[in-house]
Amino acid sequence: MKDKNMLQILEDSRYTVVLSGAGLMVESGYPLLRDGRESYEIEEKYGYSFEEIFSSAFYSARKEVFFRFYKEFILKATEVPPGKGFHALKSLQDYGLVDSIITRRIAGLEDRAGCRNVLNMKGTVFENVCPACGRKYSAEYMKAAKGVPLCEKCMTAIRPQVCLFGEMINNAVMTRAAEEVEKADTLLVLGANLTTPLCSQLLQYYSGPNLILVTEHEHYSDQRADIVIHGRSDEFLAGMVSEYEKQNND
Repeated sequence: MKDKNMLQILEDSRYTVVLSGAGLMVESGYPLLRDGRESYEIEEKYGYSFEEIFSSAFYSARKEVFFRFYKEFILKATEVPPGKGFHALKSLQDYGLVDSIITRRIAGLEDRAGCRNVLNMKGTVFENVCPACGRKYSAEYMKAAKGVPLCEKCMTAIRPQVCLFGEMINNAVMTRAAEEVEKADTLLVLGANLTTPLCSQLLQYYSGPNLILVTEHEHYSDQRADIVIHGRSDEFLAGMVSEYEKQNND
């Protein structure tokens, strides 16, 4: 159902929420540590899967290995800047066509592109806190630390403020995400199929008329969307920006 005027839908929408999935990250050049070729490299190098290492149990029991992996794979990836899709998303917000953005990704790409009202459900690697005294530390501090990053004040291991495997997303965060989706009359899903955790946790709260899915790969769950566009999310977003600017500059 591509015939609908997508720009008109966004312009007419009272409140538009974006669910930002892994596809936008991949389009920016980010590795898929859990499912991509890097997952084999991780297992070969560390003897554990990504899910095993990036877990609360592993963090508690084997901090040295956890942080070696964290710096090499998680923090190293943040050197890749947000791609054109995230900047286009920011432009759509500037034009009043997107109200809020929800994501489970921890690289903070939406924030780094200048987007506003972003709900990072699992936190971001840019927030790090000493669990003993509450002192905050930057991602740069974590990268530069030798071995386990320690608090300068009390020498306690610093805790990245991200939701690790084996941990539940904070109830207050889940409530806020549900409330955002509930008040949306347009829900724009980018770079994810409708069975991913991002969607399966939140779609139950959506009752609006415009569930729009933009994804590269066909999936059996596509039929649940009101409008499906198979293609790159960044190209779709850039196209919306271009169309809006052309329409308003004529």
